[in-house]
Amino acid sequence: MGVVIDGVGKVLGTLIAPAGIHGYQQLLQWSRSFGACTRAGVEGTGTYGAGLARILRDAGIEVLEVNRTDRSKRRLRGKSDPTDAENAARAVLSGEATAIPKLQSGVVEAMRAITVARRSAVKAKTQAINQLRSLLVTAPDPIRSKLMKSKPEDCVQACIQMRVLGTTPLLKALSRTLRILAKRWTVLAAELRELDAMLEALARRAAHRMLDRFGVGPYTAATLMVVAGDNPERLRNDAALAALCGASPLPASSGKTQRHRLNRGGSREANNALWTIAMVRMRSDARTRAYVARRTAEGLSSKEIQRCLKRYIVRELYPLILADLRDATVTS
Repeated sequence: MGVVIDGVGKVLGTLIAPAGIHGYQQLLQWSRSFGACTRAGVEGTGTYGAGLARILRDAGIEVLEVNRTDRSKRRLRGKSDPTDAENAARAVLSGEATAIPKLQSGVVEAMRAITVARRSAVKAKTQAINQLRSLLVTAPDPIRSKLMKSKPEDCVQACIQMRVLGTTPLLKALSRTLRILAKRWTVLAAELRELDAMLEALARRAAHRMLDRFGVGPYTAATLMVVAGDNPERLRNDAALAALCGASPLPASSGKTQRHRLNRGGSREANNALWTIAMVRMRSDARTRAYVARRTAEGLSSKEIQRCLKRYIVRELYPLILADLRDATVTS
């Protein structure tokens, strides 16, 4: 669905086009029939709107990311595809929509694909070992004492190598189920090793400056690169990156109490990457440990100290991310 408006906000036309390259080309040609089209607002440029955003960008049109309409406005004006398209156009005209979409065409997009697969593999692997252990907890004592091991690798290997536990239906089913879960865990572990190797190779190539910093590993570096995107011009300053990571300070003052709280918005994966870096530094970095001790003596809570550390880490890594993104853009 597309809507064209002029410089004063008058609706010039509405068109319903099929989702796909032919529909996007039809929408582009139709919009140009009203004159020169210089800017377009697209909702969901990172998901279902990625194809349309790519076509418009290749045609020389400035594409801006449009957020979903506020619920209070939707209650007042209703919900329909033409209404949503008109709201997107008006958001661009009024200057409310200013976010530049990610290009999704370089090494950072390759990192994103790997991290998506890795995240699901980690969850499935954890689920498999938890299910296996829960079955062993309720298994008969001889089986539990024989197969239950403290290390997941030893527990999985014992379940794979075991023979049939008995002839009863319960023991036969338990034997096969434990072996299936153990083999599933092994396959997922192999997938993770392959994905980690791919991710490390890309991070060494495109994020080498960040990897030189204390506490930054291939996965955390790739996660921060993904939230930044392939095009570094999206990030105006380190505060913009902090907001994307959910690490920007939010005021939570009341009366005589002056304080800030953790930001619950932004990318949770990027926020977790910052938390991981902060935890590593709090345990092993002398400068960070001294900072934590000083801020604790001032009366700050652990969460407040972590929030401050995340913000400082963003400020430290921001120029490195920009430099790495520029190098990756040139070499890709």
